[in-house]
Amino acid sequence: MDFIQYKETFSHDAQKKGYLEQNIKRCLDYAEVLFAHDVPVIYNLTHLSLLVGYKKEFLKKAALYPKRYYRDFELLKKNGSKRLISEPLPSLKEIQIWILRNILYKVPISPFAKAYKPNISILENLKFHKNQPKVFTLDLEHFFPSIGFDVVEKEFLELGYSKMISKLLSKLCIRDGSLPQGAPTSPYLSNLIFKKADAVISDYCKQHKIRYTRYADDLSFSGDFDENKLLHKVTETVGKLNLRINKNKTKLMTPNTRQTVTGIVVNEKPQVVFHKRNELRQAMYYITKFGFEEHREYKEIDQKNYLEHLLGKINFVLQINPKDAEFIGYKTILIALKKKQDLKTMEDKLIPI
Repeated sequence: MDFIQYKETFSHDAQKKGYLEQNIKRCLDYAEVLFAHDVPVIYNLTHLSLLVGYKKEFLKKAALYPKRYYRDFELLKKNGSKRLISEPLPSLKEIQIWILRNILYKVPISPFAKAYKPNISILENLKFHKNQPKVFTLDLEHFFPSIGFDVVEKEFLELGYSKMISKLLSKLCIRDGSLPQGAPTSPYLSNLIFKKADAVISDYCKQHKIRYTRYADDLSFSGDFDENKLLHKVTETVGKLNLRINKNKTKLMTPNTRQTVTGIVVNEKPQVVFHKRNELRQAMYYITKFGFEEHREYKEIDQKNYLEHLLGKINFVLQINPKDAEFIGYKTILIALKKKQDLKTMEDKLIPI
């Protein structure tokens, strides 16, 4: 339905219900802006409740007391520290997915942002930095926790939503005053909020013939440039968003060293770093020589989905380098093992006659 059709239908129904012309006009003026941005018209809490399929009372509680609607757990990071993950419970998660698909995905992000875009591979972030004189990577410190309520609300306001609806949508996406690591809306919102910074950084890079991409909180630059001037410009730009560069993760890589972007080697052709591929080689060697269960027992691996975990890592290697015959062979072995495992599970569930 386009806005002309919506206007005719809305006016007809509103007049039948006895709405005043000035109120009808005010509603249509509001709706026209939202139509222009290709996002759903939401007039009030009742209207949002009907759109997402949850009662008004639930939406109010989820917005006012978000802690009740998340489960927290920790993930171990590469450096040994822990990252707090706040995962929304299924009900709130369903509402956030509706917001993501029906509102947020309708808003374009920077072409230099390569993460959290539907149907986009990580290779999009790598191909720009292959065979370059310098590769310079920066990391944003505490990316999601540094993005607060006000900037999230601003995104909804700029689409044309009322103050009340913008506040409600923001509260449904925020926890403890910032973007929760684990909510489906957080990644795309971070892209939208960083859009202006992407524009400033990319303009500077174009002027100085620098290649630039951003994958979530990882900023990658390549070419021949003064890295100190670039670092000053980026630090100044992200500071306006209350963000900081993690100095411990700043890397300058020249051609005579291993150049990596988001953990992938980009010197000549994209390739998962050697030590990660070697870990997989060792695991597959022991599995093929001694057996899958024997390998798990010897290495004291109690991870229930260990086979799927290995398969996922091998699939990632093949995503970066699809013609890698060695890892294609490993994938074939694991798929065969998984089929046997699934068959045994089915047989164990059968009730004897």
